[in-house]
Amino acid sequence: MVHKEELAQLITLEQGKPLKESVGEINYGAGFIEFAAEEAKRIYGDIIPAPLSDRRLFVLKQPVGVVGAITPWNFPLAMITRKVGPALACGCTVVIKPSELTPLTALAAAELSIQAGIPPGVVNVVMGNAPDIGDALLASPQVRKITFTGSTAVGKKLMAGSAETVKKVSLELGGNAPCIVFDDADLDVAVKGTLAAKFRNSGQTCVCANRIIVQEGIYEKFANALRDTVQNMKVGDGFSEGVAQGPLINEAAVKKVESLIHDATSKGAKVILGGKRHSLGFTFYEPTVISDVNSDMRISREEAFGPVAPLLRFKTEEDAIRIANDTNAGLGSYIFTNSIQRSWRVAEALEYGLVGVNEGVISTEVAPFGGFKQSGLGREGSKYGMDEYLEIKYVCLGNMHKA
Repeated sequence: MVHKEELAQLITLEQGKPLKESVGEINYGAGFIEFAAEEAKRIYGDIIPAPLSDRRLFVLKQPVGVVGAITPWNFPLAMITRKVGPALACGCTVVIKPSELTPLTALAAAELSIQAGIPPGVVNVVMGNAPDIGDALLASPQVRKITFTGSTAVGKKLMAGSAETVKKVSLELGGNAPCIVFDDADLDVAVKGTLAAKFRNSGQTCVCANRIIVQEGIYEKFANALRDTVQNMKVGDGFSEGVAQGPLINEAAVKKVESLIHDATSKGAKVILGGKRHSLGFTFYEPTVISDVNSDMRISREEAFGPVAPLLRFKTEEDAIRIANDTNAGLGSYIFTNSIQRSWRVAEALEYGLVGVNEGVISTEVAPFGGFKQSGLGREGSKYGMDEYLEIKYVCLGNMHKA
C-alpha cells in the first residue's frame, strides 16, 4: 500500500487514535476493498426449474442504484471502504457524507480512488450541514439505498426518512456490549481480551465492551488484574512512542463520560482507577475502572464511548445471560470461558449479531458485521454484505415450445 503511512498520519491528526491503531485501520479498510473486488466475480444469478415445460425461469442480480453512505468519525477510513467497496463491486455509484469531525480522511480516500482509476462521478464526497445533506439524500428518488454507521437516534431518523421513497436501508447503530467473564476463564486471556475490547480507540467503538460482567468466584482477582494492566497504559499524543490511548474526540464526549461516572458513583459504584480528566488537559481522560456497578446505573444502559471499564457481578450462567440481554442494543458481545459447552450455550443465548469467545477483537472483512434489535439492520463485510447493494430480478421466458 503506497499511501499507508500518510493516511495513518492523517487519521491520527484528525481523529486522535495512536498511530499504530491508525495503521491497523488502513489495513482493515483496505481489506474491505480487496474482498469486495474479489467478491464482484461471484455475484451469481440462478436458474430455477420451471413448473411448466414451455417456460424458463432466471434470476438476475442487478445494482440497487445510487447509494447514500453516511459515515462516522471513529473509523474515518474503514467505515467508508466497508460501504463503498461492496457498492462499487455491485455496480453502484456512491455519495459519501463523512463525519464533519473527520472530513480529511474521506477526501484523501476519494482522491486516491480517482488516482486508482475509478471514473470521476462514481465516488462522490459531500460536506457541509449534516441535516441538510441527509435530507437531500432522503428526498431524492434517485438515491435508492442509504447505508449509515452511527448513533441509534440518527439511524431511526434516517429509517423514517427513507420511508417516503421506500429506499433500501442498512444501519449499523449503537451497541452496549457485554463482556462476560466466567469463573472458569483463563485470567490472562480474559484480561488481555477485555483490555482490547474496551480500550481500543479510547473506548470509542460501537463494539467496545460497555459492561464487564464477572462471575463472583473470579471477580476480585479479575478486577485487580484489570486495574493493574490498565494502570500501565500510556496516554498521550498518538504520534508518541508507546502511547496506547489518545484523546477523546471532543469536549462533549468527555462531559458524557464524566456524567456517567458521576451517576454511577452517586448510586454506589466505586472508582478503583482513574475517574477524572487526564493531567494532559484538552480532551484526554484517564483510563478508568469502576467496580460494584449494577444494571440501574446509566453506564449500564447507555453507550459510554470512552475509556471506562464498568465491572458488574453475577452468580449463575442464567444471571449473566439475563443481564447481558437486558438492553435494546445487540451488536458486539464477548465471553471468556474454558468450557466448550458453555461457550456454545451462551453464544446461542446472547441476542447479539457478533460474539467473541476468548477474543476481544473480532472484526474482519471476511465475516458479517451487524446487530440485532436496535443496533441496526443488514450486515457489512463478507459475502452477506454484498446482497445489501443488489436487487433481485426474476425473468420468465414463455412459449418456449414454438419453433
